[in-house]
Amino acid sequence: MQCIIVDDETAARVILKRLGANNKNLEIQADFSNAISAIKHLNHNEVDLIFLDIHMPDFNGFDFIQTIKNPPKIILSTSDRNFAIEAFEYDCIVDYLVKPITQERFDKAVKKALSFTTSTTPTDTVDGNPKESGNDLYVNIDRRLIKIDIPSIYLIEARGDYILVKTSGKNYTVHSTMKKIEEKLPENLFLKIHRSFIINVDKIIDIEDNSVLIEKDVIPVSRSNRPELMKRLNLL
Repeated sequence: MQCIIVDDETAARVILKRLGANNKNLEIQADFSNAISAIKHLNHNEVDLIFLDIHMPDFNGFDFIQTIKNPPKIILSTSDRNFAIEAFEYDCIVDYLVKPITQERFDKAVKKALSFTTSTTPTDTVDGNPKESGNDLYVNIDRRLIKIDIPSIYLIEARGDYILVKTSGKNYTVHSTMKKIEEKLPENLFLKIHRSFIINVDKIIDIEDNSVLIEKDVIPVSRSNRPELMKRLNLL
């Protein structure tokens, strides 16, 4: 992967260059002490991955990301753990490295970026979180991208600023919105039956009055969504 380093600290750039030189999957194009110089480079060069510091004078890491149109994959490198949740609001951020960074942790982050890059298609670059690739959905949990098999999902529930994704094997709490995940799910398989619930129609066990039974969960069906649900059923 072609990559660049953006960090205002000289020592940090030297360390990242050394770590990158020890990883056969990376080719470091350049390193920059400020965001403006990096943006100028990106305007004329193709880059697959950016190692980005958050705390920089005048133009911080998040400002940098918002400035770039269609940003490449980004691995944040910082001494501050407090931005982890905010970091994964950005679709392009694949990992969050806390300084000092070991070679093992660095290589793990690169592997994550590489696997995500090779498993996605051009249509997967739409801003948002979670991220979809084929039959898989990638969600950010505790600074990791977790792959979920989409057909295994039977229920998604809104819980404030989070969503609960329930599968046949495990449940996942994700910092995201119903709108974002609904955009990533195949319409032929999933249906929003209530403002707080999206279901996998194929997983329905029973329907009674204004509720559906999926696995062991009884889910309410709103009056406005019931007609669409009935259309989707193969009624005898």
